[in-house]
Amino acid sequence: MTSKIKKIVLAYSGGLDTSIILKWLVETYECPVVAFVADIGQGEDLDSVRKKALDTGAAGVVVEDLKEEFVRDYVFPAFRANAIYEGHYLLGTSLARPIIAKCQVEVAQKVGADSVSHGSTGKGNDQVRFELAYQALSPELKIIAPWRVWQLNSRQSLMDYAKEHGIRVTATQEKPYSMDRNVLHVSYEGGILEDPWESPPEGMFTMSVSPLEAPDRPEVVEVSFERGDPVGVNGERLSPGELLAGLNMLGGRNGIGRVDLVENRFVGIKSRGVYETPGGTILRVAHMAMESITMDREVMHLRDSLVPKYAELVYYGFWFSPEMKVLQVMIDETQETVSGTVRLELYKGNCRVLGRKSDMSLYRRDFATFEADNVYRQQDAEGFIQLNALRLRIHALLKKERGQ
Repeated sequence: MTSKIKKIVLAYSGGLDTSIILKWLVETYECPVVAFVADIGQGEDLDSVRKKALDTGAAGVVVEDLKEEFVRDYVFPAFRANAIYEGHYLLGTSLARPIIAKCQVEVAQKVGADSVSHGSTGKGNDQVRFELAYQALSPELKIIAPWRVWQLNSRQSLMDYAKEHGIRVTATQEKPYSMDRNVLHVSYEGGILEDPWESPPEGMFTMSVSPLEAPDRPEVVEVSFERGDPVGVNGERLSPGELLAGLNMLGGRNGIGRVDLVENRFVGIKSRGVYETPGGTILRVAHMAMESITMDREVMHLRDSLVPKYAELVYYGFWFSPEMKVLQVMIDETQETVSGTVRLELYKGNCRVLGRKSDMSLYRRDFATFEADNVYRQQDAEGFIQLNALRLRIHALLKKERGQ
């Protein structure tokens, strides 16, 4: 098996898992391993990550700045759909995996690699997300998943391996939880978080202050949209990456976007995850408010019925599937009129809508008013109600006739 592998491209973060995997791949397959580093806003010193990869044995390192592409082509499409998994999770990690996999495949093609590898465990969702993307984009590539084949079966065994091989790692016995960050969110899982009764330690959080420590005065922000995508904050037009990063700062300092949930992994295991998504939380609230005055009722209800399916496709790893492409086209069609501005109040973990306006608004004050008007005859409601009640009346009459 070893002789069949000629060159590997590893999705590399510089963390505990991928640092050990890099060394293990070099020793196990005795072939060049190229470390691919995707900059999706994790806020790390990528020069240090590059140096660490080379020191650990990488034959080369490729670093790609993907922040704008990630937000524009992955985050914003999902937010146009109001995608949310199991009512709480805004899919920060799920959305990041397909762009990493896509660019990793492109790097493999450029450097002539015949194999790709990732650091996902055999229990988690990410192995599925990466490998479904690999096979959808370049099925001829061999896939190496070390967690499914090696003998290192715990975080502690990885730390022992790192010590033995002189690999610098940030995980410790005191802080053994796994952390994954990008411009959309930070996720934490494992270690001390595996007991769902235990509260996450306050010192763990990196993107947001505790709502208890947030300012005592509310902060007002305006978000502008064009065809479902946010394009500006407080009147300033921004690129997708800049906009989300700016809202992360606003939301983070007001304690917005923390979520602690036990979710259902695709592989069938329940898992406890803690997330920080400050900017994304603001965007979802603002987007739904914008839709409330610009989207037709039946279109909205049809789209809403598809949100669970859309979120599942993202969470499960089917971003590059035919059904996802069809669903995204439909979602985007619903966004043609979703343009305007939403005003929100940020205060101690809460994001509250204060107002919304749009040139495409379907809201008509002269129709909705409780004052006198000339556009709606209240007497017409009687026939409307009678027709809608007809089947209910027949059902009640039949029950009465049967003595029920």
